[in-house]
Amino acid sequence: MTRPEALFPLFADLETLEGVGPKTAQAFGALGVTKPKDLLYLLPHAAIDRSRKPSIRDVVPPCTITVEVDVGAHVPPRQKGKPYRVMVRDAATEFQLVFFHARGDYLQKLLPTGQRRLISGKLEIFDSIAQIVHPDHVLRLDEAKDLPLWEPVYPLGAGLGQRALAKGAEGALARASDLPEWIDGPLLAREGWPGWQVALRAAHAPEGAADLAMTAPARQRLAYDELFAHQLTLSLARSQLRRAKGQVTRGTGALQAKVLQSLPYAPTTAQTRAVGEIALDMESPLRMNRLLQGDVGAGKTLVGLLSLLIAVEAGGQGVMMAPTEILARQHYEGLAPLAAAAGVRLEILTGRDKGGERAAKLAALAQGEIGILVGTHAVFQKDVVFQDLRLAIVDEQHRFGVAQRMELGAKGEMADVLVMTATPIPRSLALASYGDMDVSVLDEKPAGRKPIKTVLVSSTRLDEVVDHMARAVAEGRQAYWVCPLVEDSEVLDYASAEARFASLRAALGDCVGLVHGQMAPADKDAAMARFVAGETKVLVATTVIEVGVNVPNASIMVIERAEIFGLAQLHQLRGRVGRGSAASTCLLMYQAPLSESGERRLTVLRDTEDGFRIAEEDLAMRGAGDLIGTAQSGLPRFRVADLERQAGLMAIAQTDARRLLADDPTLDSPRGRAARHLLWLLDQDRAIRLLSVG
Repeated sequence: MTRPEALFPLFADLETLEGVGPKTAQAFGALGVTKPKDLLYLLPHAAIDRSRKPSIRDVVPPCTITVEVDVGAHVPPRQKGKPYRVMVRDAATEFQLVFFHARGDYLQKLLPTGQRRLISGKLEIFDSIAQIVHPDHVLRLDEAKDLPLWEPVYPLGAGLGQRALAKGAEGALARASDLPEWIDGPLLAREGWPGWQVALRAAHAPEGAADLAMTAPARQRLAYDELFAHQLTLSLARSQLRRAKGQVTRGTGALQAKVLQSLPYAPTTAQTRAVGEIALDMESPLRMNRLLQGDVGAGKTLVGLLSLLIAVEAGGQGVMMAPTEILARQHYEGLAPLAAAAGVRLEILTGRDKGGERAAKLAALAQGEIGILVGTHAVFQKDVVFQDLRLAIVDEQHRFGVAQRMELGAKGEMADVLVMTATPIPRSLALASYGDMDVSVLDEKPAGRKPIKTVLVSSTRLDEVVDHMARAVAEGRQAYWVCPLVEDSEVLDYASAEARFASLRAALGDCVGLVHGQMAPADKDAAMARFVAGETKVLVATTVIEVGVNVPNASIMVIERAEIFGLAQLHQLRGRVGRGSAASTCLLMYQAPLSESGERRLTVLRDTEDGFRIAEEDLAMRGAGDLIGTAQSGLPRFRVADLERQAGLMAIAQTDARRLLADDPTLDSPRGRAARHLLWLLDQDRAIRLLSVG
């Protein structure tokens, strides 16, 4: 797809803008500005009121004032280092302009005695004398019209002043021609948004505080453009995946019925609803690309298994992939009795399978004897061939970006893809990260899950906590003890896992185990296995245990320095207990005094077990990038849009983008061609590539 000609001036070198040389261009680069178009989206974050006042008597200093004055006497400094003063008079009173290290001849030219000038700057009272030190503007009356009543204030980088930025933005705006409209007409009218060019001009020339607010029509429109371009890219990715023909997979329900009969409880309405949505997707001739979002302990595994059984009922195979070997084994052990009840052969394949054993599994897989395979990414290897793969389930999405999702889709030529995540994500973020997927949500807990009692404890009461632990271990209970860092560091006084392990071992004996991220994978697995088997009673760990580990007998969770963890992470960790019949407790140990945000986080956690509420709260407190860990989230960086506070716009953008592509998959209609301009302007290279391939 070639770049539209109307955009050429905006994609020229920065140095083609008036007043931008190599040095300034380099400084702009540090702000992420490499082309004139980038300056369009670098919006002012504040504005200075430069409206004219008759006299300084009309304001209360200190404040910025703009006033016409008659220039009086110049008073050069008597000794070195003292300021140069110029006396001036407005309509009502006299005051001083003060300059440090200024040359007299320059000031005589700037402020000739006896002439009128427009002065704007910060008025202060010093030694009961009114003065403006180094006015921001000194203008002849014929130049005064160039000073806006509200002067925009831009975010600055090293080596860039306001003037350079304003001048650059002005140059870029002059090149922004009136482009065809890409926003849906009725939406534009309903919201009362201006056109693109008008919106840019208005955003760069605010006429008051209201124009700087996120709710200002011009800013809303530009924010919508960003969200819309992002959703178009995701929707293009989604339609590429869907355009790939899927297989029609229709279950008979026979195997699912056997499993449901073998369960001691009935599935929740949310589970039944999710299985229904998945079954419909699998029946459709398009490829399924669905995200199953469930809170900790909402029973995703059962939904996953029932979906895999649909594939088997239809004569095909299914695979479930986990990010680590521990999790893959756990899925395998959890699913084995259920698969046995259905009479389906279930096998596990990890990097550990070698030689004859591996060869036998691969042969059985290729012949279709294995109905369901559980494994790590080892199931991606070249020699793993399915007879008829219908459904691939990926567990723990955030370790898995859009690119890997596409790769997985390629494995079973037409396999449906279901992604499961235990991280509840607020709707706006789910749309930003997984807008290419359809979403099912499990928002209720299965019957029989006991609530977990959550208690806040100051670290000064450590000894009491250890005593409590000793009593619980004597009663045969198991506990996790989570520490923030692996080894002692001089900078951070977080108790490390190594040190805590040593002290607990001294207090409780050798029933204490240790697992952290820097251990060799085999040692980690062995330590986990000993805990699962009940050989160790207390497992000291870093956050490696947050995802999915299942030990029903563990009923105590201690999180040390809980105040430094994120809310979502604390919620995940707490979900490791409360999985068996015993009443469970989670102790959040904090170091006093707590900061305000630390206290708010721990209180929210104490008061609710609803993961979605916790995630919304987390988003409000930390912002989008931190929530999913910006590095791995692949979350887009928006310049104007604010994901936390404009979630509603994101939802509209998704519906709009999907509708446009449904009507015009190649973006060749007049609105589609207009949308191509937007994709270029906002660097949606992936979308541009998808259109070129598609």
